[in-house]
Formats: sequence, structure tokens, C-alpha cells
Amino acid sequence: MAAKDELGRRGEDVAAAALTAAGYLILDRNWRCPQGEIDIVAVDGDETVFVEVKTRSSLAFGHPLEAITARKLARLRRLAAAWCEAHPGNHDRIRIDAVAIIAPAVGQPQVEHLRRVF
Repeated sequence: MAAKDELGRRGEDVAAAALTAAGYLILDRNWRCPQGEIDIVAVDGDETVFVEVKTRSSLAFGHPLEAITARKLARLRRLAAAWCEAHPGNHDRIRIDAVAIIAPAVGQPQVEHLRRVF
């Protein structure tokens, strides 16, 4: 596994643990369809939450959330609709969140969770 993939997997693990600790129920991780991939799908209260996770080892190339563009958010909306279609049920209330992870090689990762980014 490439170092970048390993860092991304570590970030998603940290994000899933942080969301679980905050009371979210994780429904899906790395859900794929022809349009792309959703990092985490969770439930928070009565909302289905689609979470984009961005991980960096440092801020040398900018904050992780800077990588979430308007184009990426539009894609996440399409992916959320595809997930809801593939998983029938009550998904009347949905939202898209972003979790930024700064995970240095040594030390604890920093987690920043933004709700309703779109």
C-alpha cells in the first residue's frame, strides 16, 4: 500500500473513531458506486450524514479542508443521492460533513469536524 493510501486509511480510521465517540452510528465506510466513493456514512440523531475525510501529515501543503472544492461538494451530493437510492429507508434528513485530520508520523492526530459543509 502506498504511503498516501496508508495515510488516508489512517485518517478515515481516526475520523470514524471520533464520530463514534461523538455518538454517531457508522453505517458504511468507503462505499463505492460508478460515480465515486463516500468515505463514511453515519447517523446522527435523525439525520443521515455523508462524511468526506481529508488527511494530511502536516500543514506544509495547506489545511486538509482546502482540498474540498465546490466541484467535490457537488459530487458528494450526487453520491449521497446514489447511496440513499441503493439503501431504501428513511433518509428524509441528510447532511454532508467534512472531517480534517492532521496526522503527523509521531504524536496524536488532530481532528476537526465541520457539520453541514453543503
